Amino acid sequence: MPWHARSMTGSFPSRSTRDRSSVTLEHLWAGWRSAYVTGATADPNNHPSGPSVDDADTCVFCRIAASGPPSAENGVLWVGASALVVLNAYPYSSGHLMAVPLRHVGSLGDLTEDEAIELWSAARLGVAALESAYGPEGINLGANLGEAAGAGIPRHLHLHAVPRWRGDTNFMTTVADTRVLPETLASSWERLTAAWPGGTPAN
Repeated sequence: MPWHARSMTGSFPSRSTRDRSSVTLEHLWAGWRSAYVTGATADPNNHPSGPSVDDADTCVFCRIAASGPPSAENGVLWVGASALVVLNAYPYSSGHLMAVPLRHVGSLGDLTEDEAIELWSAARLGVAALESAYGPEGINLGANLGEAAGAGIPRHLHLHAVPRWRGDTNFMTTVADTRVLPETLASSWERLTAAWPGGTPAN
C-alpha cells in the first residue's frame, strides 16, 4: 500500500489512541488543488470583492494619513516623517493599534530603508505605550501580508500590536464570535497618548 493512502484507510493510529502528551497535526493531502488555488486568484477581477478595493484613492489608511494631526477623532496616536500609529477601529482588545507607512505600499520589500526603520520604530513606540498604559501580560505583534494571509487592507502595509491577558478569550469570543471591549476608542486614545514615550508630536 502506498504511503499516501495509509491515512485514508485508517492504518495510522487514530487521534484517540495516540500519546496525549505529544503534539499532533492531521494532514489531508490534496496536491492537485495547487493549480486551482493559484489560478483562482490570478485575475483580481475575479475576486468576490471586485478589483482593487483599496487603491490609494479609496484606502482608509491613506485617508487617515491625510486627516490631520493626532486626535481622538481620527484615532491617530503618533505621526512621523514616513509612518504613523493609529488605533484599530475594530479592535481585538482595548488598545489594539497599528503602525502604518504614510506611503501607499503593500509589501515589506517595497519600503525604502528609511520607511522600514521608522515603521519598526513606530511599532516599538506603540508597544512601549501599550505596556505602560495597560500593563498587559503579553502582546501580539505582527502583520498579515496579503489577502490570503488575512489582511483586510492588503495593498497598504500595516503592523498590528494587540495587548493580551491570560483568559481574555471567553465564550463570547469562541462561541459567539464577539469581542467585549470595556472602554471606548476615545478612552483608549487618551490612555495611550498619555503614556506615549516622550509625548506625542504637535503635528
